Amino acid sequence: MYAYIDGELMTIKEDHIVIDVSGIGYEIFSPNPYRFQDKINERVKVYTYFYVREDTQMMYGFKEEEEKELFKKLLNVSGIGPKNALSIVGQTSAHDFAMAIDREDDAYLTKFPGVGKKTARQMVLDLKGKVTEWMNAQSSQTLTESVTQATSHHIYYDEAVEALKSLGYSAREINGISNQLKALEAKSTDDVIKKGLQLLMR
Repeated sequence: MYAYIDGELMTIKEDHIVIDVSGIGYEIFSPNPYRFQDKINERVKVYTYFYVREDTQMMYGFKEEEEKELFKKLLNVSGIGPKNALSIVGQTSAHDFAMAIDREDDAYLTKFPGVGKKTARQMVLDLKGKVTEWMNAQSSQTLTESVTQATSHHIYYDEAVEALKSLGYSAREINGISNQLKALEAKSTDDVIKKGLQLLMR
């Protein structure tokens, strides 16, 4: 229904952004809203998917069109809902995901939150041969490198969270900045801790 929305980025929250188009504010849920941080109060184009069910209507938005297409394909997998699909899109590229499906790489697929071996198998069964258009796309990382970096980032994040707790910050306070910390391209645990302290002391 809505291929994309082009307007002024007004607000960034933990799970969504708000774009103003001619005085109408569109609330758009995104894999990682803070990726749009550099566009705040500027015009931005977001590729959107309007999700409609009997009890809900939600708009999902993505920085790249490939992300939107991956999200749509994930929704067609038995057992995958919007929340899981959004989480997966936020943690991989279409190219790397397609390579994992083609290789039937359960170890890669089960790294995503909420995805166990059964769901990983279902993704392979439902998507094998349907995501080949992304497999030849240029990528700055191999699948192995991507997995290694993702694993390292999770370790940095987990260690930083424990450090912040030891400094007296509550789980609720830390959860309030978790998306910003996860979006950080950190090279060490210290990087994540320093960013966390900056955010918590605002």
